[in-house]
Amino acid sequence: MEGNCFNQTVFLFTLLLAIAASSVRGHSTRVGFYSSTCPRAESIIKSTVESHFKLDPTIAPGLLRMHFHDCFVRGCDASILIDGPNAEKTAPASQFLKGYKVIDDAKFQLECECPGVVSCADILALAARDSVVLTKGTSWAVPTGRRDGTVSKASDTDGNMPGFQDTVDVLKQKFAAKGAHTIGTAACEVFSYRLYNFTSTGADPSINPAFVSHLQALCPQNRDGSRQIALDTGSADRFDTSFVANLREGKGILESDQRLWTDDLTKKFVQRFLEVRGSLGLSFNVEFGKSMVKMSNIEVKTGTMGDIREVCSKVNEY
Repeated sequence: MEGNCFNQTVFLFTLLLAIAASSVRGHSTRVGFYSSTCPRAESIIKSTVESHFKLDPTIAPGLLRMHFHDCFVRGCDASILIDGPNAEKTAPASQFLKGYKVIDDAKFQLECECPGVVSCADILALAARDSVVLTKGTSWAVPTGRRDGTVSKASDTDGNMPGFQDTVDVLKQKFAAKGAHTIGTAACEVFSYRLYNFTSTGADPSINPAFVSHLQALCPQNRDGSRQIALDTGSADRFDTSFVANLREGKGILESDQRLWTDDLTKKFVQRFLEVRGSLGLSFNVEFGKSMVKMSNIEVKTGTMGDIREVCSKVNEY
């Protein structure tokens, strides 16, 4: 079980794609793909995301995480949206995903505006960008022109998604084979093992001792494991770099997050995000935008590959 591990998603996009070249294969997407065939496509998606965000701000991390899950399984082809008893969305790693209704609403409006033109995969990629902007994060130009996949299997998620107990070496392998978090939450049951009996003397020693007490108060032993805790302490609802500072202070909620500060290679990059931008410093917003473009082009289907689904949750029948 992963919990709503949005912070790991966002920060690892940026960090690990900065370390290793991603394997972006066969893409021919471009910015402005729908400029003549559906000029209002991006504005319709943006307004749809905004209207849902006003009612429920948690759809922002939900949509970004959904895009991440989609791209890491069969590439960025909207296969995560397909319904079915054994589809990707039924896998344990996908159980906390949210935002499906946002995509469905945007697709319905687009089918009225320009039927059969805009893919579900592109809607998801654009909605992820718009979600980041709504949480005061950076914007970036999203290349479009993806087509939708027609296959969705829960079994394809096995071993592909980064896990909250993965070592840094395993995380780097998974990102290099396919190709970031500053808002969001995780359930107590996902990380509480670090708070009690992690070692013979108690909690995980990599956690700041004062922070251990704070987390134990939020997640008492053998109590409600489904309670959601902010991953980015002090800045849970804002897209910013405080998550990086939290790692330095021993306040990484997930074990795999905190390892980014204890691993020699990744620590160098974390430190660069903490430095003033210049010869050594890295801009989180700039690097995040670059890494999102890389990730969104993983194994995309373009041209005559795939399909343009009429309903995002259903494969077209011919």
